[in-house]
Amino acid sequence: MTRRADVERLRDAAIAKFGRVDVWINNAGRGITRSVIDLTDADLDEMMAVNVKSALYGMQSIVPHFIERGSGHLINVSSMLSRVPFAAYRSAYNAAKAALNALTANLRVDLSARYPGIHVSLVIPGLVTTEFARNAVGGSPPLPPAAAREAQTPEQVAERIAALIEHPVAEIYTNPEHHDRALRYFQDVGAFERETTRR
Repeated sequence: MTRRADVERLRDAAIAKFGRVDVWINNAGRGITRSVIDLTDADLDEMMAVNVKSALYGMQSIVPHFIERGSGHLINVSSMLSRVPFAAYRSAYNAAKAALNALTANLRVDLSARYPGIHVSLVIPGLVTTEFARNAVGGSPPLPPAAAREAQTPEQVAERIAALIEHPVAEIYTNPEHHDRALRYFQDVGAFERETTRR
């Protein structure tokens, strides 16, 4: 997914087999365990390539097809860490997903007036019980018990995405509690961060 030509080949193969694409989901991602101060150029470049550029290639590949058809649904999968810095050790991943949020919002605004049949959605999961943490560059520290307790299964996240496809909206948090938590964060960033670091 980090090679534009490969993403375009995937699009072409799907259209050749099925005649059209109704929904395109960009869900490539990889984490890293590095504080901001320890990031190298290579660390940041890899996080941007996997978490942002792969989605950009997907968007640029499929949206012209949606425009030609007058309909379609693009879904980008982000992370709760793009909104709230619960895991500062994931700094470059968090920054990359925040960049993905911005690209998604800008694309949605660009398309909304002229192409009302095209939906652009952002999915914001929290912790999901996959191999993501184990495969992060630099490994992963142990999770606090509270974080582990609210983890969702991939099936639970998939159910939320399926519901989003049925009823498109601009964005969803796959864990409904995270919506309120993100709102509290932005209402008083300093207070939220002080409270979080005391735990």
